[in-house]
Amino acid sequence: MIGNHVLLAIALSMLAGLSTGIGGLAVLFLKKTNPAVLSVMLGFSAGIMVYVSFTELYQEALSNLCAVHGPTAGRILTVLAFFFGITLMAFINEFIPEPNRPHSVQKTGTVFRHGAGNFVRGKSRLLRTGIFTALAVTIHNFPEGIASYASAMKSPLFGISVALAIAIHNIPEGIAISMPVYYATGSKAKAFIWSLLSGLSEPLGAIAALLVLGRFISDNVFGIIFGAVAGIMVYISIDELLPASREYGKPRLSILGLMLGMAVMAISAIIIFYKA
Repeated sequence: MIGNHVLLAIALSMLAGLSTGIGGLAVLFLKKTNPAVLSVMLGFSAGIMVYVSFTELYQEALSNLCAVHGPTAGRILTVLAFFFGITLMAFINEFIPEPNRPHSVQKTGTVFRHGAGNFVRGKSRLLRTGIFTALAVTIHNFPEGIASYASAMKSPLFGISVALAIAIHNIPEGIAISMPVYYATGSKAKAFIWSLLSGLSEPLGAIAALLVLGRFISDNVFGIIFGAVAGIMVYISIDELLPASREYGKPRLSILGLMLGMAVMAISAIIIFYKA
């Protein structure tokens, strides 16, 4: 029979995961395609992912692997895991190639005015950005679900604190997924569903911890996963989100979005630390 602690742990991971869908609801407030908004939001998404990668995921990987293997070997393994994530995304990138020629406005492109001229950006390329972001967040959320489950099993209050921290930074991650999907497909429903499905990997992580991984999960495994996910998210930010952001708007808008994304994550981290 499943105990109350287990039910609480699963429920907390579910709530934390659903917050990604809450972030995806941001598209409901968009009334029309606006290149300036898209530019800022793509930069915002990049800021979120870069900040989380280096201040949370990479540091968590470093801490776990150094605790297991010592400071020297731990740092080497963290670097290897990080660049493995980058290499993995570069490899995947080869199988989702960019369109190699302009598309007509009527068929697949969206025209925006940039400076004195117009340009067309294929919707398939922007959708690819959304796919990559959703993939990174899905992978990211799975071990978070395991962490949420383990924390709640250790102490309900600690589990609630961890789940709250995860939920806060999952909201902007949902925005990071939904925005490019919405602008690529024109469907708010699809944008929301993509962000919601990415968040559901979190309770799946908790269930996996309950059914399968409980005896195998370790600081070593956590460290490798978090290091690789950090590399994945940095690659997506630099190769996909930032170039797209600059192409849709002025460079200042891209940087503004980047700084805002970092600031949101930094402020949320301060609030969480203060409450803890």
